[in-house]
Amino acid sequence: MIDSVEIEAIAGDGGRGAVSFRREKYVPRGGPDGGRGGRGGDVLVAADAQINTLRRYRRQRQYRAAAGNAGGTSNRRGRAGAPLVLDLPVGTVVLHADRGEPLVDLREHGQQMVVAWGGAGGHGNAYFKSAVNRAPRVAQQGERGDRVRLRLELQVVADIGLVGLPNAGKSSLLRRLTAARPRVADYPFTTLEPHLGVVEAGWGEFVMADLPGLVEGASEGVGLGHEFLRHASRTRALVHVIDGSLDDPSAARRTVERELEAWDPEIAARPRIIAVNKLDLPEVRARRAELEGIFGDSAILFCSAETGEGADAVVASCLRIIEAAAPPPSALPAAPVVQPKPDPRRFEVDGGAERGWIVRGAAVERFVQMMDLERDEALAETYRWLERRGVAAALHKAGARPGHLVRIGGAEIKWEWER
Repeated sequence: MIDSVEIEAIAGDGGRGAVSFRREKYVPRGGPDGGRGGRGGDVLVAADAQINTLRRYRRQRQYRAAAGNAGGTSNRRGRAGAPLVLDLPVGTVVLHADRGEPLVDLREHGQQMVVAWGGAGGHGNAYFKSAVNRAPRVAQQGERGDRVRLRLELQVVADIGLVGLPNAGKSSLLRRLTAARPRVADYPFTTLEPHLGVVEAGWGEFVMADLPGLVEGASEGVGLGHEFLRHASRTRALVHVIDGSLDDPSAARRTVERELEAWDPEIAARPRIIAVNKLDLPEVRARRAELEGIFGDSAILFCSAETGEGADAVVASCLRIIEAAAPPPSALPAAPVVQPKPDPRRFEVDGGAERGWIVRGAAVERFVQMMDLERDEALAETYRWLERRGVAAALHKAGARPGHLVRIGGAEIKWEWER
């Protein structure tokens, strides 16, 4: 379906740090001056009112931001990778595909959020200069960028949603009232995706959505059920369009009402206008009094999407109902719970001599991941860094001794440090 799709967002890797030494006249022993690599580009999602569907994301499922450039000489930092912005329709809810939790509800044009952070650039050899190593020839690799699977769900945000059985004339009515041009044909399920149009009424205007038709069993996923009902959840009020030429138009009304109630009673309780369409047909005009009796428990409007008769009355009723209706709900809580951000410098040591020792901590795992531990000099610098940060002492206190296996993030080290 084009209103629900899964993609993978891959942020750019950080650039590698440089190994460089000063090369100047009259400076025979220039020190290290390798600069840090540039940060990788982030992946962002942004709401764009000019886009109506997620169609473009069906053709390509993987999106990657640019990597950062490598560091340079003279402590020059590499250029950061360009961010990648994924433009999405207003009304798109972005969810973490693996955890199923919503990340952002894009309800306003221009709204943005970072969904995958670029990796940090690696330190150049100037960073590793110390009293015990005046000319380090080691630099870090860039940190890998975030890689996250996203589920994009388009939930149309509109003032009025046109609902009804397939072929009731919803698309034709939208064409009549707005400049939108949805596909119209004389067979069911012509509308496979929502269409939006702006209805201008005097000094005011409102957004109307033509939603895919639903059938009996829609609340259980029959036909386009779940897609239709997801869009209906983001409207202030509904216009139930009924084909006046049906043998039993009241059955059509009951079908729609029943499926709305089964999906979400809150949606079923929203303000509703009943618009009997196809008044241009002689048989519908002839039975107008009969239809008024059938729907006698509620005020109904008669209109013709073909000729425009009765359209002004539909627009006027929509304006009145919008003024009294509450705004459509957000897919996310209005006031999200803010969790305190953990200190990245903190770490913990777990495990034992038999099964190995495990060090957990954001800063520690990041640093070790960016080191090329296959090189002896890089491994030695890693030991020095772990000693300065207190990790080596914590491992020793826990019982780690030379020869034991230590796991830090995805790296495994045969421990050689001894106090």
